[in-house]
Amino acid sequence: MALEKSRCIVARFPVRRNGQRASGDCVGQGESATHKLMGGDSNTLDAARARRVLIESLTRYEHCSEEDRVCASRIRELVEREARCAERDCFPAHLTGSAWLVNARGDKALLLRHAKLNKWLQPGGHADGSFDLLSVALREACEESGLSSIRPLGSAIFDVDIHAIPARPSAPEHFHYDVRFLFTADEDEPLSESDESEGLRWVSLSRLEEFTEELSVTRLRQKWLERRVATS
Repeated sequence: MALEKSRCIVARFPVRRNGQRASGDCVGQGESATHKLMGGDSNTLDAARARRVLIESLTRYEHCSEEDRVCASRIRELVEREARCAERDCFPAHLTGSAWLVNARGDKALLLRHAKLNKWLQPGGHADGSFDLLSVALREACEESGLSSIRPLGSAIFDVDIHAIPARPSAPEHFHYDVRFLFTADEDEPLSESDESEGLRWVSLSRLEEFTEELSVTRLRQKWLERRVATS
């Protein structure tokens, strides 16, 4: 299968502290965030059901452009076609989940400076076998920020992105099919950097370009601002 053209070049990696996943008590840790929002009474979504829910969510995704629609369609096709696409050793493409995390006023977003990439990015990481990408995004946001106040702002997909990951000794060149969700948290809660970041801060949306010009990040800001206007 040939590698597809990416929308942007942004890598995501799982975050651990001292070789172990960070712990925390934010909503969804140890419990499926999607299942909780759906009012379920068990702790995890069955893998097959989670895969169906993801396909349905990608089908219902409200795209903002033709490129956005095509991107969501390609991700949905991967999920439908490849049963192992939630595993990080599924090549040439696998799923990741990330979080657009805003403060209560909605005028700042939490970004981290990735140590390996030297870029300011939104929190996120590998699915590691889970099709419940809302819970994946929540888990990664908690681990990468140390925040316990993170809450999902609904279960709908907020954005999608496909980006290329350069070849490394441990993996060939491949693509991350990234599904993004919207979250909020208390900006007054102390932040705790992971061992894979060199910076972590709440960034004013009006100053975003001082930290990053990545189109996949500035697009998240644009979508958030449009949503605020539409719901105000």
